[in-house]
Amino acid sequence: MLDTSLPLLTEPAASVAAGTLLLNRGDAVDRIVHVIQGRVVFGVMVDGQMAHQLGVVEGPFWLEAASGLLALPHAVDAVAETEVQLQYVSVGSFVAEVKALPDASQTLLMDMARSQRQQTEMAVSRLAKDADARCAEWLLRHAEPTDQSGGLAVKLTERKRTIAAQLGIAPETFSRVLRHLRERELISGGGRVLGLPNPQALRELAGV
Repeated sequence: MLDTSLPLLTEPAASVAAGTLLLNRGDAVDRIVHVIQGRVVFGVMVDGQMAHQLGVVEGPFWLEAASGLLALPHAVDAVAETEVQLQYVSVGSFVAEVKALPDASQTLLMDMARSQRQQTEMAVSRLAKDADARCAEWLLRHAEPTDQSGGLAVKLTERKRTIAAQLGIAPETFSRVLRHLRERELISGGGRVLGLPNPQALRELAGV
């Protein structure tokens, strides 16, 4: 997919030194980085240092292409671990190449991009957020509008033990966090349906 011999890569290659910041988590994606050669580490930076490392990739590699395809901000920070040769491609050009693919290939690629994004967000959440913030983010991600004007609710279609495993916390911790959220009036109701009476406060807690 997206062979590097295609006219897509028209900009000349550039070399950057080890330690160069290539992606900043939360920034809008205006161009996609194609790593030609060299190693790049990605994860979550704190105070200018890679505090939580998620992985290392080595060129040739399209760096965070899923975010560009989904029109979402960068999910991770990325730093050159060695000297890196790279090229930049505008999001418009990249998306145009994808849209030139057969429909079945486009569908498969977008499904893979959404899956990768979801897994990356979950990994970052586990690294960078405490249990309360993770639960708040999960609730917001699974919220659906209710019949009431402007209301949101979450249907717990899985067992709490399963949800806790997704969040990387113990079931007892998940129950405790839900109790705290209810005490703070950030969730309401019980059983299999939880109301979200104050979504903005949940967003602030989740950091989204």
